[in-house]
Amino acid sequence: MRTYTVLLTAAALAASALAAGVPAAGAPTAGAPAARVAAAGPQRLGPCDTGQLCLWPKTDFRGARQTYELAGVDVESCVPLPAGTAATALANRTGRPVTTYQSAECAETGEFETYPGGGTWVPESPYRVRAFKVWES
Repeated sequence: MRTYTVLLTAAALAASALAAGVPAAGAPTAGAPAARVAAAGPQRLGPCDTGQLCLWPKTDFRGARQTYELAGVDVESCVPLPAGTAATALANRTGRPVTTYQSAECAETGEFETYPGGGTWVPESPYRVRAFKVWES
């Protein structure tokens, strides 16, 4: 959730600064090296229908999307992604909280993060997602 909150806050601040005609803090200036800067305009969200958890192998919702629905997932059970795959972007539209795990066994010794289910888009996870759990609301 902290990744989602930070991304939304940064996007809101940048949009406010652009609307006011003021360069956003940290925006590249002449002669400054170009960091990863979002193009002008709204962030394009990955396609993900209501009731689905969508995962992409590449940042910014790129690559072959994997989708999961509650009908095919045991709630509160670890669901590993297919062997040899991982996700770096996700959208949670299940209506329930979803925890993503760096570990394919949902081990809490690696990184993990819980995202709200009302419509959370994460263009770049802080780690490679290898498994997830859907929780009761």
